[in-house]
Amino acid sequence: MSLKQRLDQRQVQKLILAPALQQAIKLLPLTNLELIEVIDEELSANPLLELEEENPEAKTAEEPPPATPAAEETPPEAGGEAEALAEEREFESYFQEYIDDGFRGMLPAETPEIPNIENTISQSASLWDHLTWQANLTFFEPLERDIAERIIGNINDDGYLTSSLEEIGLSAGAPIERVRGVQVKIRQFDPVGCGSLDLKECLLAQMDNLQIKDAAARAIVSEHLPLLERSDFAQIAKALGLPLADVKDQIDIIKDLDPAPGRKYSEDRTNFVLPDILVYKEGSEVKVTLNDEGLPRLRINAYYRRLLARAFQENPEAYRYLKDKLKKALWFLRSLDQRDQTIYKVAKAIVERQKDFFEKGLDGLQPLTLMEIAQEIGVHESTVGRVVANKYMITPRGTYSLKYFFHKSLHGGFGEEISSLRVKDRLRRLVEAEDKAHPLSDMEIEEILTRENFPIARRTVAKYRQQLDILPSHIRKRKFLMEESR
Repeated sequence: MSLKQRLDQRQVQKLILAPALQQAIKLLPLTNLELIEVIDEELSANPLLELEEENPEAKTAEEPPPATPAAEETPPEAGGEAEALAEEREFESYFQEYIDDGFRGMLPAETPEIPNIENTISQSASLWDHLTWQANLTFFEPLERDIAERIIGNINDDGYLTSSLEEIGLSAGAPIERVRGVQVKIRQFDPVGCGSLDLKECLLAQMDNLQIKDAAARAIVSEHLPLLERSDFAQIAKALGLPLADVKDQIDIIKDLDPAPGRKYSEDRTNFVLPDILVYKEGSEVKVTLNDEGLPRLRINAYYRRLLARAFQENPEAYRYLKDKLKKALWFLRSLDQRDQTIYKVAKAIVERQKDFFEKGLDGLQPLTLMEIAQEIGVHESTVGRVVANKYMITPRGTYSLKYFFHKSLHGGFGEEISSLRVKDRLRRLVEAEDKAHPLSDMEIEEILTRENFPIARRTVAKYRQQLDILPSHIRKRKFLMEESR
Protein backbone atom coordinates (compact mmCIF):
# COMPACT_ATOMS: atom_id res chain seq x y z
CA MET A 1 0.00 0.00 0.00
CA SER A 2 1.52 3.32 -1.09
CA LEU A 3 1.08 6.62 0.72
CA LYS A 4 0.63 9.77 -1.27
CA GLN A 5 -0.75 13.27 -0.90
CA ARG A 6 -3.78 14.49 -2.77
CA LEU A 7 -6.34 17.31 -2.72
CA ASP A 8 -10.02 16.59 -2.17
CA GLN A 9 -13.14 18.75 -2.14
CA ARG A 10 -15.89 17.89 0.28
CA GLN A 11 -19.25 19.49 0.92
CA VAL A 12 -20.20 19.32 4.59
CA GLN A 13 -22.63 21.16 6.84
CA LYS A 14 -21.35 22.75 10.02
CA LEU A 15 -23.05 24.83 12.65
CA ILE A 16 -20.91 27.95 13.09
CA LEU A 17 -21.98 30.72 15.43
CA ALA A 18 -21.23 34.10 13.90
CA PRO A 19 -19.73 36.71 16.26
CA ALA A 20 -22.97 38.71 16.21
CA LEU A 21 -24.98 35.61 17.20
CA GLN A 22 -22.54 34.74 19.97
CA GLN A 23 -22.84 38.26 21.32
CA ALA A 24 -26.64 38.16 21.19
CA ILE A 25 -26.66 34.85 23.10
CA LYS A 26 -24.39 36.30 25.80
CA LEU A 27 -26.64 39.34 26.25
CA LEU A 28 -29.88 37.37 26.66
CA PRO A 29 -29.43 36.09 30.25
CA LEU A 30 -28.15 39.44 31.55
CA THR A 31 -30.27 41.55 33.87
CA ASN A 32 -30.55 45.30 33.38
CA LEU A 33 -27.84 46.00 35.97
CA GLU A 34 -25.47 43.51 34.33
CA LEU A 35 -26.29 44.93 30.90
CA ILE A 36 -25.29 48.42 32.05
CA GLU A 37 -21.84 47.09 32.99
CA VAL A 38 -21.46 45.43 29.58
CA ILE A 39 -22.49 48.64 27.82
CA ASP A 40 -19.98 50.65 29.84
CA GLU A 41 -17.21 48.22 28.87
CA GLU A 42 -18.20 48.42 25.21
CA LEU A 43 -18.25 52.23 25.33
CA SER A 44 -14.74 52.34 26.75
CA ALA A 45 -13.43 49.84 24.16
CA ASN A 46 -15.14 51.17 21.02
CA PRO A 47 -14.75 54.85 20.10
CA LEU A 48 -17.48 54.63 17.47
CA LEU A 49 -20.12 54.18 20.17
CA GLU A 50 -21.37 57.08 22.25
CA LEU A 51 -24.28 57.92 24.51
CA GLU A 52 -27.17 59.88 23.08
CA GLU A 53 -27.44 61.98 26.23
CA GLU A 54 -23.70 62.53 26.34
CA ASN A 55 -22.57 66.06 25.37
CA PRO A 56 -25.83 67.58 24.11
CA GLU A 57 -23.82 70.29 22.38
CA ALA A 58 -22.09 67.65 20.25
CA LYS A 59 -24.70 67.86 17.51
CA THR A 60 -24.02 71.50 16.91
CA ALA A 61 -20.28 70.95 17.11
CA GLU A 62 -20.31 67.94 14.75
CA GLU A 63 -21.81 69.76 11.78
CA PRO A 64 -19.80 72.67 10.36
CA PRO A 65 -21.60 75.92 11.20
CA PRO A 66 -22.84 78.03 8.31
CA ALA A 67 -20.33 80.76 9.12
CA THR A 68 -17.36 82.46 7.48
CA PRO A 69 -14.87 80.54 5.34
CA ALA A 70 -12.32 80.97 8.10
CA ALA A 71 -14.49 78.88 10.39
CA GLU A 72 -14.86 76.22 7.69
CA GLU A 73 -11.10 76.05 7.19
CA THR A 74 -10.48 75.41 10.89
CA PRO A 75 -9.70 71.69 11.29
CA PRO A 76 -11.83 69.75 13.77
CA GLU A 77 -8.76 68.95 15.84
CA ALA A 78 -7.93 72.63 16.33
CA GLY A 79 -11.53 73.46 17.14
CA GLY A 80 -11.63 70.67 19.73
CA GLU A 81 -8.42 71.87 21.34
CA ALA A 82 -9.71 75.44 21.47
CA GLU A 83 -12.95 74.33 23.10
CA ALA A 84 -11.08 72.19 25.64
CA LEU A 85 -8.73 75.09 26.43
CA ALA A 86 -11.66 77.46 26.88
CA GLU A 87 -13.44 75.02 29.20
CA GLU A 88 -10.25 74.59 31.26
CA ARG A 89 -9.83 78.37 31.62
CA GLU A 90 -13.45 78.75 32.61
CA PHE A 91 -13.06 76.03 35.24
CA GLU A 92 -9.94 77.67 36.68
CA SER A 93 -11.52 81.12 36.78
CA TYR A 94 -14.60 79.74 38.51
CA PHE A 95 -12.55 78.20 41.34
CA GLN A 96 -9.78 80.83 41.31
CA GLU A 97 -10.67 82.31 44.69
CA TYR A 98 -10.32 78.91 46.32
CA ILE A 99 -7.07 78.09 44.51
CA ASP A 100 -5.38 81.45 45.28
CA ASP A 101 -3.07 81.08 48.31
CA GLY A 102 -3.94 84.57 49.48
CA PHE A 103 -7.62 83.78 50.03
CA ARG A 104 -8.44 82.65 53.58
CA GLY A 105 -11.74 84.38 54.22
CA MET A 106 -14.05 81.39 54.81
CA LEU A 107 -11.53 78.98 56.39
CA PRO A 108 -11.54 78.38 60.16
CA ALA A 109 -8.51 79.10 62.29
CA GLU A 110 -7.59 75.39 62.38
CA THR A 111 -8.52 73.19 59.46
CA PRO A 112 -9.92 69.89 60.78
CA GLU A 113 -8.31 66.75 59.46
CA ILE A 114 -10.71 65.14 57.01
CA PRO A 115 -10.49 61.33 56.83
CA ASN A 116 -9.85 59.66 53.52
CA ILE A 117 -12.86 58.43 51.60
CA GLU A 118 -11.54 54.86 51.99
CA ASN A 119 -11.89 55.18 55.76
CA THR A 120 -15.54 56.19 55.55
CA ILE A 121 -16.66 53.06 53.71
CA SER A 122 -18.21 50.60 56.13
CA GLN A 123 -17.82 46.85 55.76
CA SER A 124 -18.85 44.37 58.44
CA ALA A 125 -16.23 41.87 59.56
CA SER A 126 -16.70 38.28 58.46
CA LEU A 127 -16.93 35.38 60.89
CA TRP A 128 -13.38 34.27 60.10
CA ASP A 129 -11.95 37.78 60.51
CA HIS A 130 -13.68 38.11 63.88
CA LEU A 131 -12.39 34.74 65.11
CA THR A 132 -8.86 35.42 63.81
CA TRP A 133 -8.77 38.75 65.63
CA GLN A 134 -9.65 36.98 68.91
CA ALA A 135 -7.14 34.21 68.22
CA ASN A 136 -4.34 36.76 67.79
CA LEU A 137 -5.16 38.12 71.25
CA THR A 138 -5.31 34.64 72.82
CA PHE A 139 -2.60 32.47 71.31
CA PHE A 140 0.99 33.67 71.38
CA GLU A 141 2.92 30.44 70.82
CA PRO A 142 3.61 29.86 67.11
CA LEU A 143 2.30 26.27 67.20
CA GLU A 144 -0.97 27.17 68.92
CA ARG A 145 -1.49 30.12 66.58
CA ASP A 146 -0.92 27.83 63.59
CA ILE A 147 -3.44 25.33 64.97
CA ALA A 148 -5.96 28.11 65.59
CA GLU A 149 -5.59 29.38 62.01
CA ARG A 150 -6.21 25.88 60.67
CA ILE A 151 -9.27 25.40 62.85
CA ILE A 152 -10.75 28.78 61.95
CA GLY A 153 -10.04 28.19 58.26
CA ASN A 154 -12.13 24.98 58.39
CA ILE A 155 -15.19 26.53 60.05
CA ASN A 156 -18.26 26.79 57.81
CA ASP A 157 -20.86 29.56 57.63
CA ASP A 158 -22.91 28.02 60.47
CA GLY A 159 -19.87 27.98 62.75
CA TYR A 160 -19.10 24.25 62.70
CA LEU A 161 -15.69 22.66 62.21
CA THR A 162 -15.72 20.67 58.98
CA SER A 163 -12.42 18.81 59.53
CA SER A 164 -11.64 16.34 62.30
CA LEU A 165 -9.15 17.17 65.03
CA GLU A 166 -6.93 14.33 63.81
CA GLU A 167 -6.69 15.88 60.33
CA ILE A 168 -5.82 19.27 61.77
CA GLY A 169 -3.23 17.69 64.06
CA LEU A 170 -1.58 15.89 61.15
CA SER A 171 -1.50 19.01 58.97
CA ALA A 172 -0.07 21.13 61.81
CA GLY A 173 2.30 18.44 63.11
CA ALA A 174 0.80 18.71 66.62
CA PRO A 175 -0.54 16.11 69.08
CA ILE A 176 -4.29 15.66 69.25
CA GLU A 177 -4.42 16.87 72.88
CA ARG A 178 -2.85 20.18 71.86
CA VAL A 179 -5.34 20.61 69.03
CA ARG A 180 -8.28 19.80 71.31
CA GLY A 181 -7.09 22.36 73.85
CA VAL A 182 -6.99 25.09 71.19
CA GLN A 183 -10.43 24.07 69.90
CA VAL A 184 -11.92 24.30 73.41
CA LYS A 185 -10.67 27.87 73.73
CA ILE A 186 -12.00 28.82 70.27
CA ARG A 187 -15.43 27.47 71.24
CA GLN A 188 -15.54 30.16 73.93
CA PHE A 189 -14.82 32.95 71.46
CA ASP A 190 -17.59 35.25 70.30
CA PRO A 191 -19.93 33.93 68.95
CA VAL A 192 -19.83 31.15 71.52
CA GLY A 193 -19.93 27.64 70.06
CA CYS A 194 -18.05 28.31 66.84
CA GLY A 195 -15.51 25.59 66.10
CA SER A 196 -17.69 22.78 67.47
CA LEU A 197 -17.72 19.45 65.70
CA ASP A 198 -21.47 18.85 66.17
CA LEU A 199 -24.63 20.34 67.63
CA LYS A 200 -24.08 18.76 71.05
CA GLU A 201 -20.66 20.39 71.45
CA CYS A 202 -22.05 23.72 70.28
CA LEU A 203 -24.97 23.78 72.73
CA LEU A 204 -22.86 22.56 75.67
CA ALA A 205 -20.29 25.29 74.98
CA GLN A 206 -23.04 27.90 75.13
CA MET A 207 -24.37 26.37 78.38
CA ASP A 208 -20.90 26.60 79.89
CA ASN A 209 -20.59 30.22 78.83
CA LEU A 210 -24.01 31.09 80.29
CA GLN A 211 -23.22 29.02 83.42
CA ILE A 212 -26.28 26.83 82.99
CA LYS A 213 -25.74 24.05 85.53
CA ASP A 214 -29.17 22.42 85.25
CA ALA A 215 -28.47 18.69 85.05
CA ALA A 216 -31.70 17.86 83.22
CA ALA A 217 -31.13 20.41 80.47
CA ARG A 218 -27.54 19.24 80.00
CA ALA A 219 -28.71 15.62 79.93
CA ILE A 220 -31.23 16.41 77.16
CA VAL A 221 -28.48 17.98 75.05
CA SER A 222 -25.89 15.30 75.83
CA GLU A 223 -28.02 12.15 75.53
CA HIS A 224 -31.44 12.86 74.05
CA LEU A 225 -30.95 15.22 71.08
CA PRO A 226 -32.53 12.71 68.61
CA LEU A 227 -35.69 12.65 70.74
CA LEU A 228 -35.66 16.45 70.91
CA GLU A 229 -35.40 16.69 67.11
CA ARG A 230 -38.50 14.49 66.81
CA SER A 231 -40.29 16.54 69.52
CA ASP A 232 -40.82 13.31 71.47
CA PHE A 233 -41.20 15.11 74.78
CA ALA A 234 -43.02 12.24 76.51
CA GLN A 235 -40.13 9.88 75.82
CA ILE A 236 -37.65 12.48 77.11
CA ALA A 237 -39.67 12.83 80.33
CA LYS A 238 -39.75 9.06 80.72
CA ALA A 239 -35.99 8.72 80.15
CA LEU A 240 -35.18 11.46 82.65
CA GLY A 241 -37.81 10.39 85.15
CA LEU A 242 -39.30 13.87 85.28
CA PRO A 243 -42.82 15.24 84.88
CA LEU A 244 -43.68 16.60 81.45
CA ALA A 245 -44.05 20.10 82.87
CA ASP A 246 -40.44 20.06 84.13
CA VAL A 247 -39.22 18.84 80.75
CA LYS A 248 -40.94 21.79 79.10
CA ASP A 249 -39.02 24.19 81.33
CA GLN A 250 -35.73 22.56 80.36
CA ILE A 251 -36.62 22.73 76.67
CA ASP A 252 -37.41 26.44 77.01
CA ILE A 253 -33.84 26.91 78.27
CA ILE A 254 -32.45 25.00 75.28
CA LYS A 255 -34.56 27.05 72.85
CA ASP A 256 -32.68 30.17 73.90
CA LEU A 257 -29.42 28.68 72.61
CA ASP A 258 -28.21 29.25 69.06
CA PRO A 259 -27.77 26.07 66.96
CA ALA A 260 -25.96 28.01 64.21
CA PRO A 261 -23.84 30.70 65.94
CA GLY A 262 -21.85 31.52 62.80
CA ARG A 263 -24.87 33.01 61.06
CA LYS A 264 -24.58 36.04 63.32
CA TYR A 265 -21.68 37.15 61.12
CA SER A 266 -23.06 35.84 57.88
CA GLU A 267 -22.27 38.04 54.90
CA ASP A 268 -25.66 37.39 53.33
CA ARG A 269 -27.44 40.63 52.51
CA THR A 270 -30.84 41.49 51.20
CA ASN A 271 -30.81 41.45 47.42
CA PHE A 272 -32.82 44.24 45.84
CA VAL A 273 -34.48 43.32 42.58
CA LEU A 274 -34.67 45.66 39.61
CA PRO A 275 -37.54 44.35 37.44
CA ASP A 276 -36.75 43.95 33.76
CA ILE A 277 -40.41 43.80 32.65
CA LEU A 278 -43.38 45.96 33.61
CA VAL A 279 -46.92 44.56 33.51
CA TYR A 280 -49.87 46.86 34.10
CA LYS A 281 -53.59 46.98 33.43
CA GLU A 282 -55.09 49.50 31.08
CA GLY A 283 -58.81 49.13 31.31
CA SER A 284 -59.52 45.43 30.90
CA GLU A 285 -56.34 44.79 28.94
CA VAL A 286 -53.00 43.70 30.42
CA LYS A 287 -50.07 45.59 28.89
CA VAL A 288 -46.41 44.52 28.77
CA THR A 289 -43.41 46.80 28.39
CA LEU A 290 -39.69 46.57 29.04
CA ASN A 291 -38.13 48.53 31.86
CA ASP A 292 -35.43 50.58 30.14
CA GLU A 293 -35.03 53.07 32.98
CA GLY A 294 -31.35 53.60 33.65
CA LEU A 295 -30.24 51.86 30.46
CA PRO A 296 -28.03 54.15 28.35
CA ARG A 297 -29.05 54.84 24.76
CA LEU A 298 -26.28 54.35 22.23
CA ARG A 299 -25.56 55.70 18.77
CA ILE A 300 -22.71 55.75 16.25
CA ASN A 301 -20.34 58.67 16.68
CA ALA A 302 -20.78 61.01 13.69
CA TYR A 303 -17.24 62.42 13.89
CA TYR A 304 -15.63 59.00 13.54
CA ARG A 305 -17.97 58.14 10.68
CA ARG A 306 -16.70 61.17 8.77
CA LEU A 307 -13.16 60.27 9.75
CA LEU A 308 -13.74 56.76 8.36
CA ALA A 309 -14.77 58.22 5.00
CA ARG A 310 -11.63 60.38 4.83
CA ALA A 311 -9.32 57.58 5.99
CA PHE A 312 -10.33 55.39 3.02
CA GLN A 313 -7.96 57.33 0.78
CA GLU A 314 -5.60 59.01 3.23
CA ASN A 315 -4.73 56.27 5.77
CA PRO A 316 -5.57 52.63 4.90
CA GLU A 317 -4.45 51.33 8.32
CA ALA A 318 -6.72 53.75 10.17
CA TYR A 319 -9.49 52.86 7.76
CA ARG A 320 -9.22 49.15 8.60
CA TYR A 321 -9.19 49.90 12.30
CA LEU A 322 -12.23 52.18 12.16
CA LYS A 323 -14.05 49.80 9.82
CA ASP A 324 -13.59 46.94 12.29
CA LYS A 325 -14.80 49.09 15.18
CA LEU A 326 -17.81 50.23 13.16
CA LYS A 327 -18.73 46.64 12.37
CA LYS A 328 -18.47 45.66 16.05
CA ALA A 329 -20.52 48.68 17.07
CA LEU A 330 -23.28 47.78 14.63
CA TRP A 331 -23.22 44.17 15.82
CA PHE A 332 -23.53 45.33 19.41
CA LEU A 333 -26.45 47.67 18.67
CA ARG A 334 -28.20 44.95 16.71
CA SER A 335 -27.62 42.43 19.54
CA LEU A 336 -29.17 44.84 22.03
CA ASP A 337 -32.18 45.26 19.78
CA GLN A 338 -32.57 41.49 19.35
CA ARG A 339 -32.30 41.02 23.11
CA ASP A 340 -35.10 43.51 23.74
CA GLN A 341 -37.33 41.94 21.11
CA THR A 342 -36.81 38.40 22.42
CA ILE A 343 -37.43 39.37 26.04
CA TYR A 344 -40.57 41.24 25.03
CA LYS A 345 -41.90 38.28 23.03
CA VAL A 346 -41.30 35.86 25.90
CA ALA A 347 -42.86 38.19 28.47
CA LYS A 348 -45.85 38.86 26.21
CA ALA A 349 -46.40 35.14 25.68
CA ILE A 350 -46.19 34.46 29.43
CA VAL A 351 -48.73 37.18 30.21
CA GLU A 352 -51.09 35.88 27.53
CA ARG A 353 -50.89 32.34 28.90
CA GLN A 354 -51.22 33.45 32.53
CA LYS A 355 -53.94 36.05 32.02
CA ASP A 356 -56.17 34.34 34.60
CA PHE A 357 -53.43 34.68 37.20
CA PHE A 358 -53.47 38.46 36.93
CA GLU A 359 -57.26 38.40 37.27
CA LYS A 360 -57.85 35.70 39.93
CA GLY A 361 -54.51 35.19 41.62
CA LEU A 362 -52.95 31.81 42.34
CA ASP A 363 -56.17 29.93 41.54
CA GLY A 364 -55.86 31.12 37.95
CA LEU A 365 -52.23 30.06 37.49
CA GLN A 366 -51.87 27.63 34.59
CA PRO A 367 -49.13 25.01 34.09
CA LEU A 368 -46.51 26.14 31.60
CA THR A 369 -43.25 24.85 30.14
CA LEU A 370 -40.34 26.45 28.32
CA MET A 371 -41.08 24.36 25.25
CA GLU A 372 -44.61 25.75 24.93
CA ILE A 373 -43.38 29.36 24.97
CA ALA A 374 -40.56 28.50 22.56
CA GLN A 375 -42.98 26.97 20.06
CA GLU A 376 -45.36 29.91 20.40
CA ILE A 377 -42.78 32.61 19.59
CA GLY A 378 -40.71 30.47 17.20
CA VAL A 379 -37.38 30.18 19.03
CA HIS A 380 -35.39 27.36 20.60
CA GLU A 381 -36.19 26.20 24.12
CA SER A 382 -32.69 27.15 25.31
CA THR A 383 -33.33 30.74 24.18
CA VAL A 384 -36.38 30.95 26.44
CA GLY A 385 -34.32 29.46 29.26
CA ARG A 386 -31.73 32.20 28.87
CA VAL A 387 -34.40 34.89 28.84
CA VAL A 388 -36.12 33.79 32.06
CA ALA A 389 -32.84 33.40 33.96
CA ASN A 390 -32.44 35.99 36.75
CA LYS A 391 -35.18 38.26 35.38
CA TYR A 392 -38.16 39.64 37.24
CA MET A 393 -41.55 40.99 36.28
CA ILE A 394 -43.38 43.63 38.30
CA THR A 395 -47.16 43.17 38.09
CA PRO A 396 -50.26 44.54 39.83
CA ARG A 397 -50.06 41.44 42.07
CA GLY A 398 -46.42 41.89 43.03
CA THR A 399 -42.94 41.19 41.69
CA TYR A 400 -42.26 37.68 40.40
CA SER A 401 -39.35 35.87 38.86
CA LEU A 402 -40.09 34.76 35.30
CA LYS A 403 -39.32 31.21 36.43
CA TYR A 404 -42.29 31.44 38.80
CA PHE A 405 -44.67 31.03 35.87
CA PHE A 406 -43.09 27.77 34.69
CA HIS A 407 -44.01 24.64 36.62
CA LYS A 408 -45.30 21.13 36.18
CA SER A 409 -48.92 20.24 35.58
CA LEU A 410 -51.16 17.71 37.29
CA HIS A 411 -54.27 16.19 35.76
CA GLY A 412 -57.50 16.89 37.56
CA GLY A 413 -60.36 14.47 38.01
CA PHE A 414 -61.99 15.67 34.79
CA GLY A 415 -58.81 15.52 32.70
CA GLU A 416 -57.92 19.22 32.93
CA GLU A 417 -54.40 20.40 33.74
CA ILE A 418 -53.80 21.84 37.20
CA SER A 419 -50.78 23.81 38.36
CA SER A 420 -48.63 22.18 41.02
CA LEU A 421 -48.40 25.58 42.76
CA ARG A 422 -52.17 25.56 43.25
CA VAL A 423 -51.95 22.14 44.90
CA LYS A 424 -49.16 23.31 47.21
CA ASP A 425 -51.09 26.43 48.15
CA ARG A 426 -54.19 24.37 48.94
CA LEU A 427 -52.10 21.94 51.03
CA ARG A 428 -50.63 24.82 53.01
CA ARG A 429 -54.05 26.29 53.70
CA LEU A 430 -55.38 22.91 54.84
CA VAL A 431 -52.59 22.59 57.39
CA GLU A 432 -53.09 26.17 58.62
CA ALA A 433 -56.82 25.55 59.18
CA GLU A 434 -56.53 22.05 60.72
CA ASP A 435 -57.44 21.11 64.28
CA LYS A 436 -54.07 21.44 66.01
CA ALA A 437 -54.97 18.72 68.52
CA HIS A 438 -55.79 16.32 65.67
CA PRO A 439 -53.62 17.38 62.73
CA LEU A 440 -54.21 16.01 59.27
CA SER A 441 -52.06 13.09 58.19
CA ASP A 442 -50.69 12.79 54.67
CA MET A 443 -53.36 10.21 53.85
CA GLU A 444 -56.17 12.48 55.09
CA ILE A 445 -54.76 15.39 53.08
CA GLU A 446 -54.66 13.12 50.03
CA GLU A 447 -58.34 12.22 50.47
CA ILE A 448 -59.37 15.88 50.86
CA LEU A 449 -57.43 16.96 47.78
CA THR A 450 -58.89 14.11 45.75
CA ARG A 451 -62.41 15.19 46.70
CA GLU A 452 -61.48 18.75 45.61
CA ASN A 453 -60.40 17.51 42.15
CA PHE A 454 -56.67 17.45 43.02
CA PRO A 455 -55.96 13.72 42.68
CA ILE A 456 -52.37 13.18 43.87
CA ALA A 457 -50.65 10.25 45.58
CA ARG A 458 -49.75 10.22 49.26
CA ARG A 459 -46.02 10.28 48.47
CA THR A 460 -46.64 13.45 46.41
CA VAL A 461 -48.37 15.00 49.42
CA ALA A 462 -45.34 14.16 51.55
CA LYS A 463 -42.98 15.64 48.95
CA TYR A 464 -44.97 18.89 48.67
CA ARG A 465 -45.23 19.09 52.48
CA GLN A 466 -41.44 18.82 52.79
CA GLN A 467 -40.97 21.49 50.12
CA LEU A 468 -43.26 23.78 52.13
CA ASP A 469 -41.27 23.05 55.35
CA ILE A 470 -44.33 21.55 57.03
CA LEU A 471 -43.58 18.96 59.73
CA PRO A 472 -45.28 15.53 59.80
CA SER A 473 -48.59 15.31 61.63
CA HIS A 474 -47.26 13.48 64.71
CA ILE A 475 -44.58 16.13 65.31
CA ARG A 476 -47.09 18.94 64.79
CA LYS A 477 -49.34 17.27 67.38
CA ARG A 478 -46.54 16.90 69.94
CA LYS A 479 -45.57 20.54 69.60
CA PHE A 480 -49.17 21.64 70.02
CA LEU A 481 -49.70 19.49 73.12
CA MET A 482 -46.49 20.85 74.62
CA GLU A 483 -47.65 24.44 74.02
CA GLU A 484 -51.11 23.72 75.46
CA SER A 485 -49.79 22.08 78.61
CA ARG A 486 -47.93 25.22 79.69
